[in-house]
Amino acid sequence: MVDFALRSCGLRGHATFAPDEPNLRERLKADTPAGEAWRCLRCETFVVGPPRRSGPANTAPEIPRGRFLRDRTLMRALAVERAFRCVIFAAVAAGVFKVSGSRERLQHALEQDIPLLQPLANQIGWDPENSKLVRHIAHAFALSSSTLQWIAIGLAGYALIELIEAVGLWLMKRWGEYFAVIATSVFLPLEIYELTEKITAMRLVALVINIVAVIWLLWSKRLFGLNGGSEAYRQEHEAESLLSVEQAGAAETVSGATA
Repeated sequence: MVDFALRSCGLRGHATFAPDEPNLRERLKADTPAGEAWRCLRCETFVVGPPRRSGPANTAPEIPRGRFLRDRTLMRALAVERAFRCVIFAAVAAGVFKVSGSRERLQHALEQDIPLLQPLANQIGWDPENSKLVRHIAHAFALSSSTLQWIAIGLAGYALIELIEAVGLWLMKRWGEYFAVIATSVFLPLEIYELTEKITAMRLVALVINIVAVIWLLWSKRLFGLNGGSEAYRQEHEAESLLSVEQAGAAETVSGATA
């Protein structure tokens, strides 16, 4: 089983913090023969050496633990997938813009170059005249420049949506979770329609990823009031925080001593 806390600490370093509050400070500090050690807020390991940060407890960095740390890994994997889509659609949009600007010149070049490819095509068994790729290119040339420009704008807009999704998910922002669910859900009917025309492995995998992502974000992140809503999400997040747990323990110790 993957220990996300240890893996993250191995990559980022331990998240040690020395709070100014004496009672809480003592719960996160230990004296060892090698010197003072501070408890990592992520993996709970005592790390010898000075803390990485210090200050009042309310200024401590927000360190995800447990399920939230695992969720961050999944969200960033989804963010990478969205960023990849952004690059693809941005490149296609740039290509369409280029074609719309010099359509006649490119069409003329294509008509000249295709016959030159015939000897090579014969060697590899490819028939340019019956090629679907060539037919799609020819169909694109038949469209007006303004139509191609609108297509390019649409592709660029979709690339921008994917970029916003990627940024929001990578930074684990609440607005990014909402944006990803809404944007992904809007395009699900289009993906389903594409499957009714032709089923391909890529289209099927993309549809499954998006459906699973929407369901997971809705339920796991308690969006739109589901599964307890934002208040339940906040309470769960605080319960997972080591600093919150130790603060509660320090408060109980103080109340018990004064009782």
